[in-house]
Amino acid sequence: MGEPLRQATRYEAIEGRFDPWLVGVMLALAALGVVMVASSSISQHSNPFHYLVRHVMFLAAGIGLALAVMRCELKTVEKYNQLLLLACVGLLLLVFVPGLGVSVKGAHRWINLGVSNFQVVEVVKVFFIVWLASYLVRFRDEVHATWPAMLKPFGVALTLVALLLLQPDFGSSLLLLAITAGMLVLGGVSIVRIVIPGIALVAMLAMLAVAAPYRMRRITSFTDPWEDPFGSGYQLTNALMAIGRGEWTGIGLGGSVLKLNYLPEVHTDFIFSVIGEELGFAGICLVIALYVLLVGRAFWVGYRCVEMRRHFAGYVAFGVALWIGLQSFVSMGVNLGLLPTKGLTLPLISSGGSSVLMTCVAMGLLLRVSYELERTQRQVALRGDLMQQGATGSAEETAPVPPGPAAPSPVPSRLRPRVEPTFGRIA
Repeated sequence: MGEPLRQATRYEAIEGRFDPWLVGVMLALAALGVVMVASSSISQHSNPFHYLVRHVMFLAAGIGLALAVMRCELKTVEKYNQLLLLACVGLLLLVFVPGLGVSVKGAHRWINLGVSNFQVVEVVKVFFIVWLASYLVRFRDEVHATWPAMLKPFGVALTLVALLLLQPDFGSSLLLLAITAGMLVLGGVSIVRIVIPGIALVAMLAMLAVAAPYRMRRITSFTDPWEDPFGSGYQLTNALMAIGRGEWTGIGLGGSVLKLNYLPEVHTDFIFSVIGEELGFAGICLVIALYVLLVGRAFWVGYRCVEMRRHFAGYVAFGVALWIGLQSFVSMGVNLGLLPTKGLTLPLISSGGSSVLMTCVAMGLLLRVSYELERTQRQVALRGDLMQQGATGSAEETAPVPPGPAAPSPVPSRLRPRVEPTFGRIA
């Protein structure tokens, strides 16, 4: 039993490695975020370092949460998927509880934690991705073959969207539905089957947008913000002026003029415009390149996980990649006048406690996926080596024993006791 125990120990003792590309690009985006929050928020408070200190504190707390998630086995996370879905519904209902929910500018999106307000939809994004990844694993065949199994995730997403629209939060609602459709397609559902419910959802959301006058103003103002530059087009016109002033290389870090009480929410929703003004076209290209690298690498990690038959890990990576990719695209698109104004932050760069914390948690989850992928690859490689050694040993055992005066009669190898590699199973 000595050799099998040694082999089992070697197999179980294998560790993975966190993807260095992911770690590098995450740190680069977070560092850029600290610099730009410091620059953009310096005139937004009587204490010029108020928002910077707050951002750094939330970032430190988020990194702590990410480190905790990185140490947690994905199978443990998957085990609680149903509870996480219930938590999504419960959290979205908490914002309507008197004394706990907080209303800002007529929107009920936050709960009061005493030290700070917390936007619950940021937690919902992470929890919903975990639940949907688990659902796609548990009902993979049914999702591919039947309509009810495929439509159930849309039904769950619509339940969450209904609660979000009561807050109201139209931007997060669209993001949640887009993540759902994207994960279903990446989970193997035919795009043709997604089109039918997709058209129905788009029609429903269009009707909701038309029904709300303030949403219609946002949609029409982004097509021609200069028609009402001091009213409905105020945010976009100032964002475009900031980006235009930056030209190729920017006017220099800290030199933005539009951040001086011209651009609203300059350290959160419109921080990309300050990047364009201070760092220019080169800075914008750098930010886009970092997000492309992050999202592309996350998709690659997810694809490799699916290839290794670690479907839950792969779907989680797909979900996080879709979330970060779509939210960063919308945030940059709003600043560039490509999309109507939405209250979505730039992941890892914008200030905002809830967003920073939960984006860090998502990054920790993604790094855990990369760790377990590397560990699985090493285990498979060791398994192949052990099987090859076993085959070599078998061939040596079947070789005839050289005859000699004191040599015993050869014993066929099929009658000899063999010890097979356990690959982690100890008899």
